[in-house]
Amino acid sequence: MKKEPLVSISCITYNHENYITDALEGFLLQKTDFNYEILIHEDASTDNTAKIIKNYAKKYPEIIKPIFQKENLYSKGIDVDDLNTERAKGKYIALCEGDDYWTDPYKLQKQVNYMEAHTQCTLCVHAAYMVDVCGKKIRPVRPSVGSRTFRIQEIIEGGGRLFATNTFMYPRALDLNKPEFYKNAPVTDYPLAIYLALHGEAFYIDEYMAAYRKGVSGSWTTTEQSSLDKIIKHVKITEDMLDQLNQFTDFKFEEAINKKKYINQFKIMVAQERYPELKQGKYKTIYQELNKKEKTKLFIKQFFPRTVKLYKKIKKIKKRC
Repeated sequence: MKKEPLVSISCITYNHENYITDALEGFLLQKTDFNYEILIHEDASTDNTAKIIKNYAKKYPEIIKPIFQKENLYSKGIDVDDLNTERAKGKYIALCEGDDYWTDPYKLQKQVNYMEAHTQCTLCVHAAYMVDVCGKKIRPVRPSVGSRTFRIQEIIEGGGRLFATNTFMYPRALDLNKPEFYKNAPVTDYPLAIYLALHGEAFYIDEYMAAYRKGVSGSWTTTEQSSLDKIIKHVKITEDMLDQLNQFTDFKFEEAINKKKYINQFKIMVAQERYPELKQGKYKTIYQELNKKEKTKLFIKQFFPRTVKLYKKIKKIKKRC
C-alpha cells in the first residue's frame, strides 16, 4: 500500500508555456526518503501550458495531479492558491509557481529534515537566484549570510522581496482559517510569511536551491507595477493590510509596521523623483540605512537621468533570448 505524501507541492500556472517544463522538471528532480505530490492549478491558459502539463501527467499519474480550469479564476478575484492547497494531503506544503523552478535535487529533503527536527518551525525558506525570462542570473535573493531564524519584525520590514516565494515550505495545518489581513492583501506571499511566523518560527537555510523568474509577461510585477498609479494603489492596499495586521496582533509590532509604511512611501518618492525629500524628516533614517550600492543608484538617477534612460533601453534589448 502506497504511503500518503509528506509534502504537497502547490503550483499555480497561467500562460507559462515557455517555463512550466523547468518547474515540472525541478519537482521531478527531487530525491527524498518520503512521498510527495505535485498539485497543479492550470488557470485556463490561452497558450500551450495545459498541453505540456497533460503530457507530464500521463507519464507521472501517481505524482502529478492537475486541475484544468475552463475560465480564469484569478481574474475573478478567487484565491487560486487556497483553492489548490485545499486538496493537499501532505503534512507540509511547498510553493512554486509555473514560471519559477527548483535547482537542488535535495531541496525538499533538506527543508523537511529541518522542520521535522524543529517542530516550532512554521516557515522554512532558503536562498534563491532571481533570473530573467531566459534563465540568466540577475541577482541573489539571499536575506542573510548564514542560516538563521528571522524575527517577525524583520519579515514585516523586509516585505515581499525578503524571501523568494518558491522557497516557502510550511505546515498544511496552518493553511486553514487564515486571518483577514491575509485575505485582503493585494498579494499573498508577504502576508503569508508574516502569518506563518506569528505561529512559530521562520527559519532561513543559507543555500541556493531555486530560481525566481522576473519579467515574465503577464506576471504580477509586469502588470501591477507597470505604472506609478498602480504602484501607489498597491502601496495603499498594502498599508490597509498592515493596519489590519496591527490590530490583529494588538499593536505588538506597530513600530515595525510604521517603518514598513515609511519604506513603501520612500519608494514612491523615488518613483516620483522627489530626491531632495529622501534625506529629510522621517525618511532620513530609511535613506541612511541604504547600502552604498543603493545610494549610488539614487545619486545616478538624480543627477544623470538621461544615462538611466539609455541604460534601461539597452537592458530591454539584452533581455531578448
